[in-house]
Amino acid sequence: MSTLTLAARDSSTMIRRQLKRLIRYPSMTIQLVITPVILLLLFVYVFGGTLGNGLGGSGGRQAYVNYVVPGILLMAAATAATGTAVMVATDMTEGIIARFRTMHIWRPAVLTGHVVASVIQQLLGMAVLIGIALAIGFRPNASAVEWLATVALLTLFAIAITWLSVALGLKSPTPEAASNAPMPLILLPFLGSGFVPTDSMPTAIRWFAEYQPFTPIMETIRGLLLGAPIGNSAAIATAWCAGITAASYLWAKNTFNKA
Repeated sequence: MSTLTLAARDSSTMIRRQLKRLIRYPSMTIQLVITPVILLLLFVYVFGGTLGNGLGGSGGRQAYVNYVVPGILLMAAATAATGTAVMVATDMTEGIIARFRTMHIWRPAVLTGHVVASVIQQLLGMAVLIGIALAIGFRPNASAVEWLATVALLTLFAIAITWLSVALGLKSPTPEAASNAPMPLILLPFLGSGFVPTDSMPTAIRWFAEYQPFTPIMETIRGLLLGAPIGNSAAIATAWCAGITAASYLWAKNTFNKA
């Protein structure tokens, strides 16, 4: 059997394993979907009227729901990635990895299964979130091509954030520690343009908000879906996703091989 055939066979097996885990324990998936939905409803219906008035134009809750959705989408992906870190840490501490290493399998397939299943989970969660956003007033005017570009960017982001969470899960001594390791990722939309424009922030916070990786991704999604100017945000967003993916993959691979 060739290396490519072995890799494809073992990767598909590990992907099925992870998908079955998600189905067998739906409470985690439901929690990871519900949390961003609650935040969306909270910010739109509690803060949306006031924050929307600060956006200019007609303002109000309608303007704010259009503005806040990209930030909530990235937060949903980061929240789901936290679950991935926990599952990776669980595998590493319960002995199943040692069992896999005694078998004739393509070793990276174990990590590939976690990544692909998590990305599928994140995309499904974001689809649910967009559906709810549409129901409460989100009104994108994107063309089919712009929607495809949005899905492509969200997929790139999901892959990047998942590999980072896999690396964090591998480095965590316990599943409990792994649940806290990706937590700063959930906060980055708050410290970017996810909930308010960066030009409304104090100078030091604005500098961080404008140059951290989540902001160009959110600005690109906002531009694609709502017709706002994108500028060079798309190129910067793609570069951030590629860089995080490459660095996290190498970190995860090196940690896994040494474990």
